Amino acid sequence: MKIKNKFYIETMGCQMNKLDSDLVIAQLSDDGFDRIENPDDAGVIIFNTCSVRQHAEDKVLTKVNQFKKRYQQHRDVIIAIIGCMAQRMGQQLLDENPQVAVVCGPGQLHELSDLIQNAVASLEDEHQKLAPQSEGRRKKKANPQRIVSLNNPEQQELMEQLDSTRTHRDFDHPFMAYVRVMKGCNNFCHYCIVPYVRGREYYRPIENIVDECKRLADDGIKEIILLGQAVNSYKYIEKGKTLNLADVIERVNEIDSVQRIRFVTSYPRDFDYRIFEMMAAMPKVCSYLHMPAQTGSGKMLKAMNRHYTIGRYDEIIEKAREIVPDIAIAGDFIAGYCGETEQDQQQTLDLIKRVRYKNIFAFFYSPRPGTKAYDKFEDNVPMEIKKRRLKEILDLQNEIAAEYNQNFIGKTVEVLVEGPSKKTKQNETADSNHIQLTGRTQGDHIVVFDGTKEMIGTLKNIKIEKTTSLTLFG
Repeated sequence: MKIKNKFYIETMGCQMNKLDSDLVIAQLSDDGFDRIENPDDAGVIIFNTCSVRQHAEDKVLTKVNQFKKRYQQHRDVIIAIIGCMAQRMGQQLLDENPQVAVVCGPGQLHELSDLIQNAVASLEDEHQKLAPQSEGRRKKKANPQRIVSLNNPEQQELMEQLDSTRTHRDFDHPFMAYVRVMKGCNNFCHYCIVPYVRGREYYRPIENIVDECKRLADDGIKEIILLGQAVNSYKYIEKGKTLNLADVIERVNEIDSVQRIRFVTSYPRDFDYRIFEMMAAMPKVCSYLHMPAQTGSGKMLKAMNRHYTIGRYDEIIEKAREIVPDIAIAGDFIAGYCGETEQDQQQTLDLIKRVRYKNIFAFFYSPRPGTKAYDKFEDNVPMEIKKRRLKEILDLQNEIAAEYNQNFIGKTVEVLVEGPSKKTKQNETADSNHIQLTGRTQGDHIVVFDGTKEMIGTLKNIKIEKTTSLTLFG
């Protein structure tokens, strides 16, 4: 039997995973595989996974099990698990899920196409009654033990080649591209699995970053999002001078065809205020800051090993709004971390009220094996309290966002038109000359409006007529 050379990829988790999926799509497409949107028609199914919460891993295993019967009956599908869950669990995923043929961590992405092609060849051999030989080869080729070498210089160089030669294949966002400026994290927050599944910080050469941005811009990319787990920690030595994120932004700003620049995610410790000055002075640099707080309690910051104070966080926000009055700010929060009290929760709510975020990402605490919080601290906040505190955070933010967005009514905003709205995509009979479109402002606000297909990929001024807590309508 011939395994179909069609692949389906599903991405979970953060922007770093979205970038990794873009690299995978380009790699497999260049090697003769066709990307499709229906996993039932695919010969290769890839799950790009997240390990930040247990729910994210459980979701992957549920999806993998949906293909167990197909694999057992027809043996016509290669299932690959990549990303942070693959890094964390490694061989265990192969041992406990016989339908999984490939496990590949973030530091091995340059090998993924070869791993998949070897798995395809092995399965096709199996259909030719060569099962003992092919099975052994499949397990050998798919063996994930090398995943542990996250900080190996040779692996870093190979991954750098993958980043530096990539082409953009994200059809959902054809005019926006993530560009990695660094990998890994050195902060080791006690609750966080990222340093263990992404490795220590590695800073890409600035010339490689700029060259990648130029190539993407030549391919039609209008918006560049500079990406790092703690993106403002970027440091690179060039001719004896230490360069940081502000220097990267400055150089990308010089690329004529790049129309927008933004960066995520910032860590609230070392922040170069030159970046805010660039937002104010350079029209391309988006007035947007995503800076997780995780809690409003100083006591809990120490318990989380976050390396900054609430006063420092407030200071950065104050400086941002002093220099860029219309800056949009996003944040992250954890509800119910080990030892959190009602007083700590109130301090978090007070911080949200002070900052008045555009939006936040909030979740209740999920213990992750291998982290210090998992090994050393008791997960002593009951689940019902975690859920109640999370709801309080989200309800407050929804209220703030609804009020915040009402300020846009009657104003005209610049929007990068991304494509048809969800409503248009669902309506196959939509008038091709007059459709509902969606795009984003510089502050990352989603805007839905009527227009034509010719507007896609352009910057348009849209007058806002109504709003919700999540969306502007113009």
